[in-house]
Amino acid sequence: MSLQDITERIRKAEADAGREPGSVRLVAISKQQPAARVEAVLEAGHRLFGENRVQEAAGKWPGYRERFEDVELLLVGPLQTNKARQAFGLFQGIHSLDRPRLARTLARLAQEEGHCPDLFIQVNTGEEPQKAGVLPAGADGFVTDCIAMDLPVRGLMCIPPPMKRPVCISPCWRRSPRATGLPACRWA
Repeated sequence: MSLQDITERIRKAEADAGREPGSVRLVAISKQQPAARVEAVLEAGHRLFGENRVQEAAGKWPGYRERFEDVELLLVGPLQTNKARQAFGLFQGIHSLDRPRLARTLARLAQEEGHCPDLFIQVNTGEEPQKAGVLPAGADGFVTDCIAMDLPVRGLMCIPPPMKRPVCISPCWRRSPRATGLPACRWA
């Protein structure tokens, strides 16, 4: 399926759900993809990509950024505390803030660097032991703690257990969007 076909399907889904055109953004996951495939998507005009490893991103994205303007790169995989400084220089967003120690490290780096990537709190909505993330019962407190550290928390990143129809199962989405400043959950 071409990038244009995918974009058209997204626009139709936006319209069907009553959402603003362009309110859904496609993140092209480039992890472990051959260079020719990533370059083809870049040449087609797409600029929002996700990587799941800091090392892999460091090896390929500086070169792509020299050739293609306005590339936005997100870390969609786990972030080790010892790789946080390197992540600051590579990513505009980190979608896997999942523990207090990492939050403290990111807050310290934000003070030192004068900027911070947009952050998403990873919530283990299914409380599955094999998955990382804050448990739903502790999500409100963790979001509040991160905001108190002046971290730019933009939302939650949740991967629920497999199910036929997704449902909003994170209590922090339903219970306190006003308290955290995060938008309420909305499934189309």
